[in-house]
Amino acid sequence: MKSLSELQHFFESGYLDHLPNLTIDCAIFGYHDHQLKLLLVKNKIIADWCLPGGFVKRGEGLDEAAGRITDERTGINNLFLKQFKTFGDPGRNFYEKFDKQNFLELTDIKIDDDHWLLQQTVSVGFYAITDISNTNLEADIFSNECAWFPIDEVPKLAFDHDEMLREALLTMRIHLYHFPIGKNMLPEKFTLKEIHLFYETMIGKKLNASNFPNKLISLGLLEKLDEKRNIGAHRSPTFYKFNTEVYDRALKEGVVLA
Repeated sequence: MKSLSELQHFFESGYLDHLPNLTIDCAIFGYHDHQLKLLLVKNKIIADWCLPGGFVKRGEGLDEAAGRITDERTGINNLFLKQFKTFGDPGRNFYEKFDKQNFLELTDIKIDDDHWLLQQTVSVGFYAITDISNTNLEADIFSNECAWFPIDEVPKLAFDHDEMLREALLTMRIHLYHFPIGKNMLPEKFTLKEIHLFYETMIGKKLNASNFPNKLISLGLLEKLDEKRNIGAHRSPTFYKFNTEVYDRALKEGVVLA
């Protein structure tokens, strides 16, 4: 939603197009220059940072809704998405902190106590991984900022999103040992050192400099190229690339990288 008329329609009749008590929240992780970051939006009504999210449309699947929300925020279709947990504790509702008078002044929309948006909601958490350099961030009428934060500099988040982030980060790092990533976040050809540093950044801990890349090679995920990086007088490292067929199959069936 980008216009006031769209916002008015959503608040007045949004329950006709959306499931009133079901939302999606997405922890979108980005990688760039050996740094892990998190995408946050700043809600203009409560002036706090939070994860991107939204209501599920009627007739829309959960994966489809998560894909739509991440696409709207990043400008990228078909991000790697995984569901990690459902959140539904009483009091987690967006509108527990909702200032109806402030909202009326901002939008000229009056919200009654029995409004459909004031009911308890359940949110399904998804995480996504993307290359920051490929994103085109976009705020909407609910938010006035949309920005990347280094994972160790994330501010306190609104609602129960601190808990969501902890769960998303834990699940993502567990999944890294079972699903390959990196195809869309590394150059088409790369060195073993580069993919080693990439996985260390994403997992958040040191990995054996030779064992881990060799595991990727033994699984057939990486192909050695007849090409080396020219770094002058020093030993030139060999380039590798992902084996697309093996990579795509591993995304569907899973592997054991540890």
